[in-house]
Amino acid sequence: MSSQIAITAAETPAANGHGEAHCTAGFKALMLGCIGVVYGDIGTSPLYALREAIVAASGSTSSADPQAVLGVLSLILWALVVVVTLKYVVILLRADNNGEGGTLALMALAQRGVSNSKGAAAIVLLGIISGALFYGDAVITPALSVLSAIEGIKLVTSTFDHYVVPLTVIILIVLFAVQSRGTARVATFFGPVMCVWFAVIAVAALPQIMRHPEVLLALNPLHAVSFMTHHGVIGFVTLGAVFLAVTGAEALYADLGHFGKRPIQTAWLSIVLPSLALNYLGQGALLIGDPKTIENPFFLMFPDWALIPMVALATLATVIASQAVITGAYSLTRTAIQLGLMPRFETRHTSESHSGQIYIPRINLLLFISVILLVLLFRSSSALASAYGISVTGTMVVTAMMGFVVVWRVWKWSAVAAAALIAPFLFLDLTFLAANLLKVFEGGWVPLALGGIVMLLMYTWRRGSRLLFEKSRKLEFPLVELAAMLEKRPPQRVPGTAVFLTSDPESAPTALMHSLKHYKVLHEKNVILTIETAPTPRIDDSERIRMEQLSETFSKMTLRFGFMESPNVPRTLALARKLGWQFDIMATSFFLSRRALKPAAHSGMPRWQDHLFIALSRSSNDATDYFQIPTGRVVEVGTQVTI
Repeated sequence: MSSQIAITAAETPAANGHGEAHCTAGFKALMLGCIGVVYGDIGTSPLYALREAIVAASGSTSSADPQAVLGVLSLILWALVVVVTLKYVVILLRADNNGEGGTLALMALAQRGVSNSKGAAAIVLLGIISGALFYGDAVITPALSVLSAIEGIKLVTSTFDHYVVPLTVIILIVLFAVQSRGTARVATFFGPVMCVWFAVIAVAALPQIMRHPEVLLALNPLHAVSFMTHHGVIGFVTLGAVFLAVTGAEALYADLGHFGKRPIQTAWLSIVLPSLALNYLGQGALLIGDPKTIENPFFLMFPDWALIPMVALATLATVIASQAVITGAYSLTRTAIQLGLMPRFETRHTSESHSGQIYIPRINLLLFISVILLVLLFRSSSALASAYGISVTGTMVVTAMMGFVVVWRVWKWSAVAAAALIAPFLFLDLTFLAANLLKVFEGGWVPLALGGIVMLLMYTWRRGSRLLFEKSRKLEFPLVELAAMLEKRPPQRVPGTAVFLTSDPESAPTALMHSLKHYKVLHEKNVILTIETAPTPRIDDSERIRMEQLSETFSKMTLRFGFMESPNVPRTLALARKLGWQFDIMATSFFLSRRALKPAAHSGMPRWQDHLFIALSRSSNDATDYFQIPTGRVVEVGTQVTI
C-alpha cells in the first residue's frame, strides 16, 4: 500500500510495438498461433454442445428426437454466424484500445467517451462485472473440457467408466503444475495440434453428411425459428444449451493484442467456422440415422479403431483450450491490478522475449483448487454443462453494453445509429442469459457465486483504496510549501539521491515526513516519484517520463505505464538520463511508507468490509517487488493508519 496506482484520464499514444510485431512476424505464423490460442475453447465445444442441446430438446438421455435435430442444429449454426462472426469478428474486433482487446481494455476505452463521474462509475462497474465473470469461465472451462474429452474412453469399454474422474484430476494437476515454467516452448505446438484437430473433426463428419444429406436443411434459419415457436418453454431451455457452442467467443476479442485483427478474422472464416459447421452437421446426420447415438455423438462418428487416438487428440485439444483460459486469467489479473481493481500480486515473467508470458502463483493456486473441486463435485461433463454458460453470457451482455458506449461516444456515431447496431446483439445476449439462468439450481450457481466473490473483492479494494487515499491526503503537507521551507532552513545534507514513492504528487510523502522527523537529515537530491497507469495498453518511451523541478534539491517525477505493462522503475529511470537527470542506482535510496491498517469507527464502509480490505492489503505483494526495485536500495518507513 506504500504507493497506490493512480489512474489518469489523459489519452496517450500507445507504443506501437504490437503493430510492428504484426507487420514483421509472418501472417501465416500469427494465424497458426491464434488457431492454437484463440480458438481452443470454442474449437472443443463440439465435444458436448450438440449433445446437451439435443438432450434438452428431447427430454431424454437415451434417444434423440429426430424432429428436434434440424431445429437445434440450425440454432447452433446461426448462433455461430450471428454471435461470433457478426458481433465479434466483424464489429468488436474494430473496437480496439490501441491494438488491445478484452473487457477491461474495452472498459478503459469506454471511459474515455464518458465525461461525467456517474457515467464513468457505471462503466467501471460493468468492467468489474465482466472481469469477475471471466474468472468463473476460467474455472469451469478446464474442468468441463478435459472431463468431456476423457469421457470418450467409456465408449471403448464400460470398465473405463471409473477412471474418468481420476484421469481428469491427474491431467489437471499436471497442467497447473507446469504453469510456473511458462508456456513459450509448449505454445509452439498449440497451433499445429489445433489445426490437426479442426481438420480431423471436419473430415470425420463428411461420411455422415453424405449418408444423410437432408441434414443440410439446418442451414435454413427458418428451422431455428420454427423450433423456437413450436417448443415454447422447452425451446427456451434448449437455447441455454445451444449457447455452449459459442462459449470461447470472448477469446477472439481478448487476444486481439497478441495476434492482430486480420489473422484472427482470417483463421475464423477460412478454417475454424467451416470445421465447426461441418462437425455439427456430421453429428446431426449421425443422430438422424441413429437417435440412440445421443450418448456421445461426437466420438461415435469415428470407427472403433480411431476412438483411442481421438480421445488422446481431444485431451490435447482440451488442455490447449484450458491453457488459453488460464493464461487469460493471468493477463486479466495483471490488467485489473494496473487499473486499481485488485491488490498487487506477485507476477513472474516466464519469457524474456514475450512480455505477455506471465505467471501469477496466487491466481494459479486459486484456479487449481476451484477446478479440482468442480470436477469432484459434478463428476461428469453433462452435470457440469449446466454450470457453464451463465458467466460467458453475462460477459457478452456487459461487452455489448460497453460496445454501445464506444460506438456512440468514441466512434462518434449518433445514439440512434449506435443503438440500431448493438441492440439486436444485446437482445440476443440477454435471451441467452435468461435461458441460462434457468439452470441456476442445476449448477449455474457456481459461476454466479465465483463472480460474486470476485466482484465483492474488486469493489472492496477499489472503494477502500479511494477512502485510504482521501484520508491520507487530508493528513499530508503540501509538497511545494515543504520544499520552500526546506530551502530556507535546510537540515543537514547527506550525499546521494533519495527517491520517495507516493500516489499523491501534490503532497509530501509520508516516508519523507517521517524521515525528516526521525533522522533530521536530507539528501542532496530528492525526487518525489509517482507511478501512473494510463487508460491505454502501452505507453511510448517518449511519453513515459514527466519531470518538474520544484527547487534546487527537490524535483517531481511521474512514470507512466499502460495497463498491459509491468512497471519496472529502475529500467524506466534509466531513460531519465536523456532528460538530463543523472541517475546512479548505487547512489540512490528508495523510500517507501508501509502502512499498518486498522479499522476506524466511521470509515465509509461497513465494519466487515473494512476487515476484508485490510486482509486484502496484507495479501498485497510488496511494492519493492512489484515495481522491480532492488531490495538493497529500499528503506521502508512504517506508519499506522485507521480506515
